Amino acid sequence: MRSLWLCSSLPSTLSSSRISPRFNARKRTRRVNSYMNMRELSNYDKHPFTRVSTSSSDCQVGWLEILRRLRPLTTARRCLLCIECYPGVFVDAVRAAVVEGLKPRRVFDTRDFFKDAQTINDLLEHDLSDDPVFGRLTSFTIDDFLDTEKCSQARERIHGVDKGLILVIGNGAVRVAQAPDVLVYADMARWEIQQRQREGETGNLGVNNAQETASGKYKRGFFVDWRAADRLKKEIFTKIDYLLDTNDRHTPKLISGENLRRGLEMTVSRPFRVVPFFDPGPWGGQWMKKICNLPSDAPNYAWCFDCVPEENSLLLGFGSVRVEIPSIDLVFSHPRELLGEAVHARFGSEFPIRFDFLDTMDGGNLSLQVHPLTEYIQDVFGMHYTQDESYYVLDAKEDAVVYLGLKEGISPEAMIADLKRARDELWKFPDEKYVNKWPAKPHDHFLIPAGTVHCSGGNSMVLEISATPYIFTFKMWDWNRLGLDGEARPIHIHHAEPNIQWNWTTEWVRSNLINQVKPVASGRGWREEKTGLHEREFIETRRHWFTGPVNHHTQGGVNVLNLVQGEEAVVESPHGTFDPLVVHYAETFIVPAAVGPYTIRPIRLHQGANSATIKAFVRTNP
Repeated sequence: MRSLWLCSSLPSTLSSSRISPRFNARKRTRRVNSYMNMRELSNYDKHPFTRVSTSSSDCQVGWLEILRRLRPLTTARRCLLCIECYPGVFVDAVRAAVVEGLKPRRVFDTRDFFKDAQTINDLLEHDLSDDPVFGRLTSFTIDDFLDTEKCSQARERIHGVDKGLILVIGNGAVRVAQAPDVLVYADMARWEIQQRQREGETGNLGVNNAQETASGKYKRGFFVDWRAADRLKKEIFTKIDYLLDTNDRHTPKLISGENLRRGLEMTVSRPFRVVPFFDPGPWGGQWMKKICNLPSDAPNYAWCFDCVPEENSLLLGFGSVRVEIPSIDLVFSHPRELLGEAVHARFGSEFPIRFDFLDTMDGGNLSLQVHPLTEYIQDVFGMHYTQDESYYVLDAKEDAVVYLGLKEGISPEAMIADLKRARDELWKFPDEKYVNKWPAKPHDHFLIPAGTVHCSGGNSMVLEISATPYIFTFKMWDWNRLGLDGEARPIHIHHAEPNIQWNWTTEWVRSNLINQVKPVASGRGWREEKTGLHEREFIETRRHWFTGPVNHHTQGGVNVLNLVQGEEAVVESPHGTFDPLVVHYAETFIVPAAVGPYTIRPIRLHQGANSATIKAFVRTNP
């Protein structure tokens, strides 16, 4: 599975009896579906938050309050105010509000100090390539976008202002200002950036391309803009005096750097959830509409990113006010406490585990696809680990299937030829000739190491548990359908062919990739099973069936869990070191490595049913 935007819109883009999970599949499906159908109201929380303070006065809401808070800081004889902006922030709107409210003597907009667009495009040519989807992760920084001579001249002019308020604003503002008296960081979640890109309201770093295709802008953001901006963010994060939340264009919010850092310290000391987001797609289904209580006017919902910290947000609560920040800020600021020493040593300030939903209930098949091998993603895209994954089936109809692995004795040459013919002639690729199709029922777990041909079929609800490099999916066939924009979605047979593992065929798949469930431990009211992943994948998954409290421990590494059965459960500290976290069916939550021991117990159980969680963590021992 790839990024929501690239997939959905490319132009050519949630009992008291002893646990017994091994019951009849038909009964199990009916049990789960009847459990869904009895829900009158969804209890899935779409706006989880960390309460930082009980006082709304710790956050200034709207420009009137924000400027009232900043004004006393800028009344010195001379004050250099720097507003560093993340790519996607509406700089003009922020600038206009600050200029009107604070009346600076001089204003310096960093867009005036960037290299020209052609020079920037030439600089990025290798990283962006001519592929409509893929580029190479850039090593450039904000400094590479700025014109050295223009910045030097701007600094001379800044130093020449001997009194009054001087405003430096924009991407790279801190580089131009160098030593500001007050540093404000205008931040924004990537999901909001994508919405603005889709609406043609924003372009990319250093170029005026707001009217380019949204998929092209997303690609450029993913491979270039966000990498460069994040390097600067990590460098200056501890120096931020104020955080400006610009996600809501009509209602900006301001908190102090002290409250920002306090909120992140509180979040990393307890289990928490990130803010999920949902998006339609050409194969999307109807399950999440009901279970997650989503607007009914969308044609479908294909994806939910329920735990992708690089893309999701965090909400920090100050009384009744919520401040939204990118959840990647937590990874950048507290990587050791969040990930654990061993995981941090391996992945740095990257969150390596992703949980997301793929809804094909009353929808269609995903594209037939494969993910790159490790050496391929390293050599071609500059990513140091690959997109291994798995499908955990939350719900399914009787006819649900998963396409996984190749059939015995097929010809690779013939399959590639047929894939190219299907791409070029809109011919129906004979998938039944080449690809295995496995029945799928609730709580099945299909393992998908990189190189495995696969896709989820219609009429299922999949919790995808995987490594985080989420846009590196090579489509081989898309069932002769168009994207939501009416255009064919890109096919990547030339990338797929060198990565397909041709010997991963029917019997090997059956023995290695389907329901590799092994009992681990049991106790009064609980049972633990290992469900994967494959030995080529660095993620381990454990399922707990329970009717009473279950003891867990992070063992020094981050844990990611989802309540895959049961209406509600509570995550608690056996020592009272954090406030309890209530989670509902299908909600994903993160337990930072620093938490150590924690317990999970059911709050409400449907009569005769068990609760269950699936837990993922990084293997750190041989």
